[in-house]
Amino acid sequence: MIYLDNSATTHPHDEVLESFQKVADQYFANPSSVHRFGSEAERLLDRSRKQAAQLLNVSPQEVVFTSGGTEGNNMAIKGVALQHQTRGKHLITTEIEHPSVMEAFKALETLGFEVTYINVDQNGKVNPEDIKQALRDDTILVSVMSVNNELGTIQPVQKIGELLKPYPKVFFHVDHVQGLGKIELSLNDWGIDLCTLSGHKIHGLKGTGALLMQKHVRIFPLLHGGNQEAEVRAGTENLPGTVAFVKALRLLHENREQKIDHLSGMRKMLWEGLMLRDFCRINSPEDGAPHIVNFSIPGYKPEVIIHALGEEGIFISTKSACSSKQPDVSAVLKACNLDYERTTSALRVSLSTSNRREEIDLFLKKLDQTVENLQATMG
Repeated sequence: MIYLDNSATTHPHDEVLESFQKVADQYFANPSSVHRFGSEAERLLDRSRKQAAQLLNVSPQEVVFTSGGTEGNNMAIKGVALQHQTRGKHLITTEIEHPSVMEAFKALETLGFEVTYINVDQNGKVNPEDIKQALRDDTILVSVMSVNNELGTIQPVQKIGELLKPYPKVFFHVDHVQGLGKIELSLNDWGIDLCTLSGHKIHGLKGTGALLMQKHVRIFPLLHGGNQEAEVRAGTENLPGTVAFVKALRLLHENREQKIDHLSGMRKMLWEGLMLRDFCRINSPEDGAPHIVNFSIPGYKPEVIIHALGEEGIFISTKSACSSKQPDVSAVLKACNLDYERTTSALRVSLSTSNRREEIDLFLKKLDQTVENLQATMG
């Protein structure tokens, strides 16, 4: 099997699975229980929070453990909007955000909030000046992803953060789910108030993640109940999942530079291979994140290509399940003003450090065979 769909999810590391199983077995007590068994679980939770904070260069009080990217994005966006709506109801985001961001903003629009969706260029990149122009006296939130999940486009998050620093009443949220471990990001230096992370994109487990929240930020909780997670996320903590998430974070930081070099080398090989093929049109920017390449094969439905490659044991993907009047159109590529043929035939290859160059070579050969077979069938 050649697995090239790592932006959808990654294979959990063995050490992550071992951590989860050990904690689920030996520390199954509720961390809120007052007996010794509960106190041991609470200490493990506190230790995990401190380790995560150290790895992410934030303070432990700024780490809120969540169930992943969707919850983190909803917590940040709806939480800020509902908490600070008396100060303003204007929100800003881009046209190519993940569905968990887009749908959160659309939901807030039904509650009377006004959202400005910033255009992007043909590479899917937002111009920070467009965000500055969109700011109003009643703006309370700007939300921009660090790396686009379909194209791999790296957004100018640092410039946006610096641009927003003179506006202390405007919160800045970054969806860093695709960027974690792939690109640099600094909460403190770049003026980021809230940052979403997910475990299953970094060889952790599904249902794990964190929302990093600067100490000055106050949000309206989506879940009410107990006082867990600094009273912003009620519910008994997922201790095994949390420990597994922190283990994945630690493994992510080991030999990080070598891992990035390995990813970048494979992406370059893939990019150059696709460029040589007349039937391909590459949609991703050349200077994108080191793990994603999006390309189109005009004239062929992406599902047909995906299923044919799947028969060969090679797994890639197409667009995210974004809402669109035309279900086959990638909303992200459409926002980049690419033509209909390209927006309806897009494919995504996403890499992990577990992949090897030989797999890229075999993928390219099988892609050639697949297209040849389809041409013969159609011809």
